[in-house]
Amino acid sequence: MMNAERVKSKIRKNDLVQVISGREKGKSGKVLGVNTKTGRITVEKVNMVKRHTKPSQANPQGGILERELPLAYSNVLLMCAKCSRGVRHGHKMVGDKKIRVCKKCDTSLEA
Repeated sequence: MMNAERVKSKIRKNDLVQVISGREKGKSGKVLGVNTKTGRITVEKVNMVKRHTKPSQANPQGGILERELPLAYSNVLLMCAKCSRGVRHGHKMVGDKKIRVCKKCDTSLEA
């Protein structure tokens, strides 16, 4: 478990990422959320679990729902469109803006 300090996340919401370890290894998807306090990332259609719910006002029928659980931040890499796989990334100054770039092909990873 992580300490109480926050993880400085280089991965943001709506980024495309690839899972590099665990039972979901090789899958990729869009980041739905980042929790810097716990160091976890929720990825669309990855790490799906079934949740049994009681009927409530929001969900009057109840039943079995499928939802994503967060993954550890260290288990994902940013996807490069040119390399078409998860890659390590660096930063480069373009004008007065700092952008993320692929370490392999030097392509911008900004959407």
